[in-house]
Amino acid sequence: MKKTYFLLASLMLFMMPSCKKETAPEAKPLEISVTEVQQQDVRLESEFTGETFGQSDIQINPRVDGVIESLNFKEGSLVTKGQLLYTIDPLPYQSKVHQAEGELAEVGSRLARTKSDYDMMVPLAKMNAVSQRELIAAKAAYNASMASLKAASANLENSKIELSYCRILAPISGLIGMSKVRVGDYVRPGSLSVLNTVSDLGDVRVRFTMSEQEFLRIFREINKENSSLKGVGQSISLKLSDGSIYPEKGKVSFADRQIDPTTGAITFEAAFPNPDKLLRPGQYVKIGVVTDVRKNALVIPQRAVIEMQGIYQVYVLGDSSKVHMQIVKAGPSFKDAYVIEDGLKSGDKIAMGGTSLLKNGSVITPKITAWEPGQVETVPTK
Repeated sequence: MKKTYFLLASLMLFMMPSCKKETAPEAKPLEISVTEVQQQDVRLESEFTGETFGQSDIQINPRVDGVIESLNFKEGSLVTKGQLLYTIDPLPYQSKVHQAEGELAEVGSRLARTKSDYDMMVPLAKMNAVSQRELIAAKAAYNASMASLKAASANLENSKIELSYCRILAPISGLIGMSKVRVGDYVRPGSLSVLNTVSDLGDVRVRFTMSEQEFLRIFREINKENSSLKGVGQSISLKLSDGSIYPEKGKVSFADRQIDPTTGAITFEAAFPNPDKLLRPGQYVKIGVVTDVRKNALVIPQRAVIEMQGIYQVYVLGDSSKVHMQIVKAGPSFKDAYVIEDGLKSGDKIAMGGTSLLKNGSVITPKITAWEPGQVETVPTK
């Protein structure tokens, strides 16, 4: 029986087709985007936090006390210079005007009487019909009446001015904000009593601060002969809070006269055109100022750089389509690129990255890709 099983097993093995070992297919090289190291002049910008202000921001304060009688504008709308904004109850001030007019009339009557008395005294004094004492007294009474007339006239004028302050007009043309008071509120003069603010948004001012060290470095560089930073204050950029770049360029208007001793910084002010009224007072923005210009700098895409523990590395394309890892010294950022200070030369081809499968010594299928800092990647070239 055992022999029979053995024969059957041998027969089955004999009848089975012989199998050959198949070799695994070779892995296809990775297709990797490759670009050349660019060499160009680079204008490096530094960012500073700033706050926006209107070309003019005029606070509206009451100049007389009283009850607000009406609001004559739409909040958040454009107003024109001289437009009526608020009215304060004018009755108390109208009463003062009437009272001042009565006092002026009374003083005028007194003046007429004293003048008549003085005019009669003059010829009588020449005939010695009246004493010199009486003449002097008549002249004094006349002079006093003239002084009283001037005081009464001034009082009437002042009363009329106070009455005019009951009509609060727009000091400039611009955008008016939300009212701090409503009809029926009692207001009084004072710097703390603000009714509203009107802003002229034709040009918007942006104030930003720069450290003393940065200011000194830029100041010295600008004052060098043939400095590449001359005129940088005539074209500065602005980034809004959502990260978008404001389309208009600005100009530095002035720098403060002193370094703030509490912060060690100096304040600058720049002006930006605001044709669409996009910029409003109170916005916090980023100001971009060119603070360094590097001639013939080497730049590569940031996404091509691998950074580990402060060490920057790139994959450089060598012979036979092999890549090797190269340590580089990365300088400041420029748009979506790094300025490379050491480790590469112009014309080197580097892998753009994008895969974790790339290793030192890997053989790749290079896909040459045109690239410029800050531009969208173009279609690969054949």
